[in-house]
Amino acid sequence: MTLIDFRVSPKTVQQQTAEKLREAILTGVFKPGDRLLEAELCEMLGVSRPSVREALRSLEAERLVSIVPNKGPHIPVLTWERATEIYKVRALLEGEAASLAAQFATDVSIKKMRVALNVFEKAARGADAAAEVSSTADFYAEILRSCANSIIEEMLSGLLARVNYLRARSMSMPGRAKVSLKEMKAILEAIESRDGEAARRAAIYHVEQAYASAHEAYKRERSE
Repeated sequence: MTLIDFRVSPKTVQQQTAEKLREAILTGVFKPGDRLLEAELCEMLGVSRPSVREALRSLEAERLVSIVPNKGPHIPVLTWERATEIYKVRALLEGEAASLAAQFATDVSIKKMRVALNVFEKAARGADAAAEVSSTADFYAEILRSCANSIIEEMLSGLLARVNYLRARSMSMPGRAKVSLKEMKAILEAIESRDGEAARRAAIYHVEQAYASAHEAYKRERSE
């Protein structure tokens, strides 16, 4: 099991509570179908029930938690059929976003993408699953900011929590992080070269490979 420091400092308690729970969900400490008992969460996090409830409502808005009347909060099950739909949308939108970024990205934005990949590379060497997911999200966030299409950015932002969940599943497969780094570097190189079609192909290929890896992770989890 991935070890996480659950203790929360007094500052911005509700925000930190949500961050700790989000990290636990994305790294697999809490698994699909698990019930989240408020009393246990309060004890683990060292915070009050109101803070836990507010954090759970925040995560419900991200669709990482489902709160069912008379049953309480639990981690929803993301079916493979639903995951497939998300990957198909990602391939279309991220491919277009990368192509546009090759046209519009500034030197500053490209530098931020490179920094995100450097963080990812360090996280991969240290097998830091949470940092792998967050740095990948930072890399794509900069691509979206650079694509000059607010609708693409808005649509993918709405999927962010579920995309990060799937990224965590994909990255859990042995060797995937190293290959993923190579794929993202190819996207960045195409953007730097201002080659829109190469950026599109690289982004779509990355999503396709992540899809295959996530599928293996789903099958592995079902067999355990």
